[in-house]
Amino acid sequence: MSQFTYMNDIANICGLDGDLTRGPMPRWQKKLETSSNNSSFLNNSKLSVSYNNACSGNSAAASHKTPNKKTPGKKTPSGKSSGRKTTPGSKERSKTPTGGDRFIPSRVNSNFELGHYAIAKEHQKEAEEGDSAPDNAKRVASMGEQKKLLTEAIQGATGEGGSQRILSYHVKAPSAPDSHQNPLKVVYSTKTPISTKSGTRYIPHAPERILDAPDIINDYYLNLMDWSQSNVVTIALGNCIYLWNASNGKTDQLLEYDEGEHACSLSWIQGGNILAVGNNSGAVELWDCTVKKRLRVMSSHENRVGVLAWNSHIVTSGSRNGIIVNHDVRTRNHCVNRLNGHTQEVCGLRWSPDGRHLASGGNDNLVNVWPVVAGSHHSADQPLYTFSEHHAAVRALAWCPWAPNILASGGGTADRCIKFWNVNNGNLMDSVDSKSQVCALLFSSTYKELISAHGYVNNQLTIWKYPSMSRQAELTGHTARVLQMAMSPDGSTVISASADETLRLWNCFAPDPNQAKKGKASSSVISQSVLRASIR
Repeated sequence: MSQFTYMNDIANICGLDGDLTRGPMPRWQKKLETSSNNSSFLNNSKLSVSYNNACSGNSAAASHKTPNKKTPGKKTPSGKSSGRKTTPGSKERSKTPTGGDRFIPSRVNSNFELGHYAIAKEHQKEAEEGDSAPDNAKRVASMGEQKKLLTEAIQGATGEGGSQRILSYHVKAPSAPDSHQNPLKVVYSTKTPISTKSGTRYIPHAPERILDAPDIINDYYLNLMDWSQSNVVTIALGNCIYLWNASNGKTDQLLEYDEGEHACSLSWIQGGNILAVGNNSGAVELWDCTVKKRLRVMSSHENRVGVLAWNSHIVTSGSRNGIIVNHDVRTRNHCVNRLNGHTQEVCGLRWSPDGRHLASGGNDNLVNVWPVVAGSHHSADQPLYTFSEHHAAVRALAWCPWAPNILASGGGTADRCIKFWNVNNGNLMDSVDSKSQVCALLFSSTYKELISAHGYVNNQLTIWKYPSMSRQAELTGHTARVLQMAMSPDGSTVISASADETLRLWNCFAPDPNQAKKGKASSSVISQSVLRASIR
């Protein structure tokens, strides 16, 4: 018997179909055989459920075997019979061609017929348990009724007379008892600084410095503080006027009135050391603060002078009887003209940055805008506009530095609104309820923001984003109403004087250091380019 015949007999005994070849099968033939076996397995739709169960059981049993585990003493044959039809094992199917860990489901192990059979059997079981046709009809009817109600609700909410909401609370939630203490109240009430990463700048909520201001007069209609361009703060305390140098912290007394007399208004001239002082006897005094000497006294009012404003060599004063006087400090006859636009005490005066308009506010709830006389620095006798929309005394006035035609005004306790006016056409641009008495207003020269000082009830300073008027920050600390505000020469710090006899300095408009670096870098680049151009 030949060796080849002997090998065929062994194959027949082991149940292998076909003849054995003398050598291993080529790789291309092995791949072709495997792909043909897989396609024939997927296309065969006459497999029985038991056969599929058996196949799935074999694959499950194969999946429990330890991968890459070899029986000792046995060698893996290098070739397979050409007539044997096999499917890839679980070890081969679980491997990813690229060697990654991504899961790829195998359609070979998925038994779609068995899954379809199980789902159909489950639906049949539910139908037999009592899901009858009438119940289905009721369910469809209820769904149609819900759809109809929803359609009516939407039409009612969006129609002409509809103001109701589809989802709304009809009963207000009951309030907590008085004895209840919310442990998270501190967390939600804590005012955290605004981060610069969120698109807004950082604003310190604590004052940089606190100064004592004893005997400050608590009068809403007086203006008892101002900050000069030479960085000197003047303030009236009792019957004395003090000068505080913000650069070195030195304090000097400018003057002291006799018993029964006191200052009612203070105002620095632009870019100088001349201080205008209005007192309770109706006089306006000019003081040279460098040498602490009084230069002249201008008497034009019969009542106290509660507010002053400079425009070049013109100082404008407002008195308790509603009269406004323009004084030319260069001439002997200082009284240029008188303005009769208010019936009660004038408590607010502001010249626009370009010197073209004078704004005045009074206890008669009026805001008057006076145009400047052509070729001069004093205002005309008749107002250009008179605004009567406020319902309380108007003391807080501020002109926008980047838009000189925009005027902001704030009302007292009965009004509490901040209004914006366009003096080019006399229109009211916006009105915001601040929820408290408005005592002072200032526009920032560094940012497009507005700061307001308030009285009852929180006695706070509020920073607003302009023109959206969204609250940026609230600076609290004063225990009484804020009577006055003033801006530092560089526009970074605001000083507030309160009836609690303290002065607080807030570094709320400090320039952004990142923007400063960018500005320095751009200026250095420009200087280098100019230098190179000049050298060439």
